[in-house]
Amino acid sequence: MERLLNVLAFASVVLFLIVLRGLRRSRIRVEYSVSWLGAAALVFALSRARGALVWVAGYLHVNEPAVPLIFLILLVFLWVFYRFSIIISHLKDMNITLTQKVAMLDFQVRGRLPHAEETKN
Repeated sequence: MERLLNVLAFASVVLFLIVLRGLRRSRIRVEYSVSWLGAAALVFALSRARGALVWVAGYLHVNEPAVPLIFLILLVFLWVFYRFSIIISHLKDMNITLTQKVAMLDFQVRGRLPHAEETKN
């Protein structure tokens, strides 16, 4: 079990470093990186808290303390994925609204609907 906890701690540090590198290179925005950094920090803290894992495993009547940790990791990452699904849905709605507004402005500027020949070019 100790080896699994060490691997999970190492993986969380790697995730943390990857997110920081993405921030530095402007591949990920700060507001989105907070979820990933928080998830990595939580996984690292839980993988180092052996006493808490033993207590949770005993409470759940599970023989292996790493099982609750893996379950908690699954819950944390499901929360992060759900949060990003909400963000993507919001962005899609905003994109549709923006496209409609641009079409209305184009119609107002031209004063007419575009002809089929104009849309081909």
